Amino acid sequence: MENNFPYLSVVVPLYNEEGNVAELHQRILQAVQKIGRPFEIIFVDDGSRDKSVEIARTLSPLKLIEFRKNFGQTAAFDAGFKAARGEIVVTLDGDLQNDPEDIPLLLEKLGEGYDVVSGWRYKRQDPWSKKIPSRIANLLRTILIRDNIHDSGCSLKAYKKECFENLDLFGEMHRFIPALLMLDGFRVGEVKVSHHPRVNGKTKYNWKRGVKGFVDMIAIWFWRKYSYRPIHLFGGFGVLLSFLGSAILFWMLVEKFVFNHAIGERLWPLIGIFLVLMGVQLFVAGLLADMLVRNYYQVRNRMNYSIRAVRDQ
Repeated sequence: MENNFPYLSVVVPLYNEEGNVAELHQRILQAVQKIGRPFEIIFVDDGSRDKSVEIARTLSPLKLIEFRKNFGQTAAFDAGFKAARGEIVVTLDGDLQNDPEDIPLLLEKLGEGYDVVSGWRYKRQDPWSKKIPSRIANLLRTILIRDNIHDSGCSLKAYKKECFENLDLFGEMHRFIPALLMLDGFRVGEVKVSHHPRVNGKTKYNWKRGVKGFVDMIAIWFWRKYSYRPIHLFGGFGVLLSFLGSAILFWMLVEKFVFNHAIGERLWPLIGIFLVLMGVQLFVAGLLADMLVRNYYQVRNRMNYSIRAVRDQ
């Protein structure tokens, strides 16, 4: 194996998976050796409190990244992506529910011209306590983000290395990496993959992660629609509220001076003033957000477009 120039990097986050880590490494090793290309295996321990790290230290070949504490799966993926040197980066979970034997399926789909290929757990082997929240999340993701894949929560994915050149992950955004990459114009594909029931260890999913994922979904929805023009969202609502407030105040003046109605004890003048003030604040917020977005792209030396290739013929 040529360690200096691997073709394939396999990135796996670990958190309290002592019963799976050794077998997972063996299965990954067997699967990637069949491909016949240089590879590297990267395990990122996310502050495990069991013997996961001790067992991982005995495995070879392996690049092991150890977090000082539990920072979350998204942080583990991000660290793995930054350490990966392969032309292709494949990710999967550390619980043995993803099957390393499906890696060639992902690579074959990448060969059709895609930049990202996401696994679809077509026959998912999880309890309904996980399936129901996941299906609700997938429905919301389809409505808000429209990333055109069935199973964003499946960690078995393959990426071209260039996908991570300008990608930093925070929160619970590892589920939405394909959507983030679609924003930059990368082509996203999908293949059906195997899924196995968990045998060892406990699931790390809970309601807190679900809430965080939903909040991140809203953030990506905003980024997808308004990342380049926040003034259109905030400013648009601001103008609308100011217009409504001004219309209410105008009508109050008509009632006062034309119809000689008393308005001193009525609530509508206060509502009109409130709407005008809220509209002005939203419009100012839109201007500030617009300046921040422009500064964001200038600091990162990027623009609001992505170039696939330049050909001078």
